[in-house]
Formats: sequence, C-alpha cells, structure tokens
Amino acid sequence: MLIRKTGFMYQSLRRLLQVDKTVTSRSDEELSAEVERNYRWNYIANLLDVAFYWLGNSFASATTIIPLFVSKLTPSPFAIGLVAIIAQSGWSLPQIFTANVIEQLPRKKAVVINLGFFSERLPVLLWVVAALIVPRSPILALVVFLLSFAWANLGAGAVAPAWQDLIARCFPVNRRGRFLGMSLFVGAGFGALGASLSAWILKTYPFPTNFVYTFGIAAIAIIFSWVFLSFTREPVVAITRPKQSSRQFFSSLPDILRRDHNFSRFLLVRMVLSLGGMGVGFITVAALHRWQIPDSTVGVYTIVLLLGQTAGNLFFGWLSDRFGHKLSLELGILAYFVSFTLAWLAPAKEWFYVVFAFSGIASGAIVVSGILVIMEFCEPQRRPTYAGLTNTSIGLVGMLAPMLGAGIANVNYSLLFAISAAFNLIAWVAMHWWVKDPRWANAENVLATRQF
Repeated sequence: MLIRKTGFMYQSLRRLLQVDKTVTSRSDEELSAEVERNYRWNYIANLLDVAFYWLGNSFASATTIIPLFVSKLTPSPFAIGLVAIIAQSGWSLPQIFTANVIEQLPRKKAVVINLGFFSERLPVLLWVVAALIVPRSPILALVVFLLSFAWANLGAGAVAPAWQDLIARCFPVNRRGRFLGMSLFVGAGFGALGASLSAWILKTYPFPTNFVYTFGIAAIAIIFSWVFLSFTREPVVAITRPKQSSRQFFSSLPDILRRDHNFSRFLLVRMVLSLGGMGVGFITVAALHRWQIPDSTVGVYTIVLLLGQTAGNLFFGWLSDRFGHKLSLELGILAYFVSFTLAWLAPAKEWFYVVFAFSGIASGAIVVSGILVIMEFCEPQRRPTYAGLTNTSIGLVGMLAPMLGAGIANVNYSLLFAISAAFNLIAWVAMHWWVKDPRWANAENVLATRQF
C-alpha cells in the first residue's frame, strides 16, 4: 500500500530526514573553510564510530563466528551460503534504489543517523534473541537469525550512499584514505581485542550461551558506534541539480555507463572481483571439515584476520592518498589471490593462519579504496548515484557468487578455492591494464582542457 504524501507516515519520514529544514547556499570557499574548521572533531567522532563498529563485528564476524553459529543449527552448506550471500550483497544491493532520493537531500547525516538506527542498528538485538531460543527450537532460532541478519545488512545498504557522501563531504580527497585507513586500523585493533575475548567466550561457555554473550557484546558496541557517528558536524550543501523521478533516474543510468568508459571498465572488474569472493564464507567451514578444529581456534582465526585487516587498513590508507586507489586495489586483489591459493593447496591446518592473514590484508585494501575510489569518478553531487550503481552491481554478483560457491563446496572445497583464486587473477590483470586511476585521469583531462 502506497504512503500518501499528506499521510502521517510520509510526514514523519520527512521530519526524520529533515527535509523541510532551511539550507543556506554557500560558496566552495566557505564550505572548504567549514570542513577545515571541523576536521579534527569529525576525525575523532568518525574514527570512534568505525572503531566501535568493528569491535562489534569482531564478536559477530560474518567470516568466522556467524558461519560457526549457523553450522551448529544446520549441517546444510546452503545455509552457510545464504549467510555469505547476505554478508557480501546485503550492504551493496539496496544502494541504487535509495541513491536518487539521497542525492536530492541536502543533509546526509539525517539519513545515516535517524533512519539508520531503525534500519541497521536495531535488528542486531535480535541476534541475541536467536541465540536465546536455540534450546527450544533451533529451526526458529535459525529463521530469526537469518531474517534479522538480512534486515541489518540490507538496512545498512539502504543508508550507505548517504554515509559515503557524508565521509566525502567531511574529509578532503587527499586525506580520505588516511582517515578511513586509520579509523579501520584502530577499529581492527579493537576488533582483534574483541576477537581474543570472543575466542575465550566460545571456549569457556557452552553452546548456545557463548553466542548469547558474543552477540550481546556485538549489539552494545554497534549501538555505541551509532552514538559517536551522531556527533558528526556535517557541512550541509544546497542541492542545485534538478530533481528526477525514479523513472527518469533509472533511465539515465545506461547513459552514465556509455559516457564514462573508465568507470564502466572499473565496474566490470569489480564484478569479476566479487565472483572471486565466492569462497570467502567457506574458509572457516573448510577448516572445520578437514581437520575438526575446536571452536576456540575459530576465534584465533578471527584474530589473525583482524590483524591482517589492521595492517592493510593503515598501509593502504597511506598508500592511496599518495599514489591513488587503483594501486591499493591491485595489491588487495593479489592478496586475495594468495589467500585462496593457499587455502586450495594447504596441507595442514596451520596454513589457514596465513590464509586468514592474507584475506584480512586484502579486505583492508578493498574496504578503504573500494569505497573511496568511487567518489573520484564523478562530480560531488553525483556521488550517491555512482556509489549506488557500483555497489548494487557488485551486490547482484555477490548474490550469485556464494550460491555458486555453495554448489561447488558440495563437490570439493579445494575446487572452490582454486576457482576463486582464478577469478582474482583475472580481476588483477583487468584492473592493472584496463582501468585508469580516476584521480590522475581527471587531472590529465583538466590539464588537456586548459592547454586547449
């Protein structure tokens, strides 16, 4: 049923998104001065947001802890595959469907904070409920968990274009990598400490009490991250682009791809890379099946994964500010190639520590540069559209990849990891020789225009 524009829900949504608040037009110089004035404040607030968010995720890692929880409720690899589908595509998939509305809003913080609390943060509490009802009904617990896990991931994706634009507004282009890299570095450090505690909890307490505690701590940390994010001082920008209907918006997307060839090539490479991630959600399960490792070892794997992310976040944040995001992405893709190759050929369970380390390093590059490079392909007011187009395309492939992975895993885990490694190698070749770094490409275009 459609919401009437004069109805209570419609008006409540407008108030929630602060649509009717006055926006003052300002020059680029005035906006830049505000960004510099609030730089330290926003740096600290957003760093703490990311740090506590990652702390929460360390207690509910979609790569290690959540597959372990689901595997205790059902032996089906397709349930693990569904978790991987949600984890890999849930954040990405909804973005193009909210990008047009978000692009027309002068205040992005209102979307991230007011709407994001209900769409992204609140459903995490239901993970605790799912763990509590395991003794009475494991199937109901599985259903509650998967639904709330999907709600949280899809809800995060719905507000993600606003969050990405908010970060781009608050931090200059040559300091975004440094900010996000340092934030994720601190976050992964928090996460490593959290993973150590989660390993102890998983080992000390019986199932499902151990997951009640780990999911409970995850929920508390994620709520704290929302509080710190709410302290962001956003430089509000008046929207000058004409509004588009949904029909006009979606019909304009093919024109972007036809006009911007470099972006189109980048998008295809990211889709291939997404196929290369089909084995990510099965690494832990493969180790469990091959060597019957104890639950506490899964917690240690999480620590190694987060330590890899910690190093990767800091290094690639520094690297991307100085040399552009394309180089960081290439190195991250190579790290994924090494990770899957080792998982494919591993003769002993100890090799999986290296597998998770390289997977963490790769994740650091993909998260830092995969998010920020999109902002450099377009003018500032088109950032939500470019982010939505990129991430939803990746999300569509991300839905397919774990399903293919689950089918291949039913045959052989080694085959799955070999195919994943091959896709990553293809993605690296294409990224290296086919895509130009938009920062330097745009600079060359400006110079050529001036010379002309």
